[in-house]
Amino acid sequence: MAAKARKDKKGYALRTGECQRKDGRYSYSYTDRGGVRHSIYAKTLVDLRAREKTLQRAYDEGIDPVKAARLTINDMYDRYISQKFDLKETTRSNYKYMYNHFVRDTFGKQKLQSVRFSDVKQFYISILKEDKMKANTLESIHTQLHPAFQMAVRDGLIRMNPSDGVMAEIKKSKLWEKPKRHALTVPQQKAFMDFLKEDKDYEGWLPVITVLLGTGMRIGECLGLRWEDLDFKNRMISVNHNLTDRPDDNGKCGKHIQSPKTAAGNRTIPMIEEVFQAFLTEYEIQSCLGFCEEEIDGYSGFVFSTSRHTVYSAAAVNNAIHRAVSAYNKKETARAMKEDREALLLPDFSAHNLRHTFCTRFCENETNLKVIQDIMGHADISTTMDIYAEATEETKKKVLTNLEGKIII
Repeated sequence: MAAKARKDKKGYALRTGECQRKDGRYSYSYTDRGGVRHSIYAKTLVDLRAREKTLQRAYDEGIDPVKAARLTINDMYDRYISQKFDLKETTRSNYKYMYNHFVRDTFGKQKLQSVRFSDVKQFYISILKEDKMKANTLESIHTQLHPAFQMAVRDGLIRMNPSDGVMAEIKKSKLWEKPKRHALTVPQQKAFMDFLKEDKDYEGWLPVITVLLGTGMRIGECLGLRWEDLDFKNRMISVNHNLTDRPDDNGKCGKHIQSPKTAAGNRTIPMIEEVFQAFLTEYEIQSCLGFCEEEIDGYSGFVFSTSRHTVYSAAAVNNAIHRAVSAYNKKETARAMKEDREALLLPDFSAHNLRHTFCTRFCENETNLKVIQDIMGHADISTTMDIYAEATEETKKKVLTNLEGKIII
């Protein structure tokens, strides 16, 4: 004899696992793949079966909705970053700092399963609009969130990556302002270097700035140079590590040595005459005042040393550049007024702009992109091509300007 069908108070047949409670609500009980019992609830039978359908679909697609419902974005990110064994310590520290500063106490608390495309987009917009952060900051955050969400997809916690396509839309909006590279013009470059040579307060910075401008090295690569990395006989520089300031868990920065992020970072750079002379000048100075005594992660004998025989920090070099620019502009403004001419003022720039200036001059005088890429240490030749395109664009403008009145006569 067949079992009598169970029905609710309205006479509708109930399926296996379904029941109607005394308060009129409906429940559905089931056992997950781990043998644990769970229940879901709804006010109506229609709503309950809709939830059952969603639940069954999740299980059919390998998604664990119960586990996902408990996890937050922070939980998923912590799992993701703990398994990123290929990250350098500096990169890991920077990632964690960015996440903790911008995500953890706000967006990071949201339940993983509830995050939608629009939620991610709104969060990104708030970073640009309300927090007034730069595009590079947002890209750094997205670089961490996107793979964390992707891990959740692969773990069967969510169906789709909610951050897919968000950056593409953000970049189309008026909020997106990718910072442009700024190279010094030839007159600006000459004016700045002449000022350093003439001003007693800043001439001590001339060797390191000359090397930065004459090699295109990153600031960390330059400050990490040791005398043993220089081949004076063949006039070659070996770039095989860089100096970094890495924050610890308490946010306090300390000097560390790390290998280049990519294989392209390991390279040799020929010394042009000005760079060769700058190294000789620095060597002569240290021969009189004393060489660098600081040891960092087993590395010693650094080329650029302070009066206290410690290695220069990137912040110190950049601060010196900012002060020198300010002093030059003040002096140039007064001189231009006295001579009744337009002042040749310098933009505020950093050591990285010197790298870009070198690359721009290089592109203006060399057409072999592979050579430029190798010298610059660009992992992706598209970076080299972008700078080359900018440099040649400016060259075309200058050439056509010089042709004014000479073509159509």
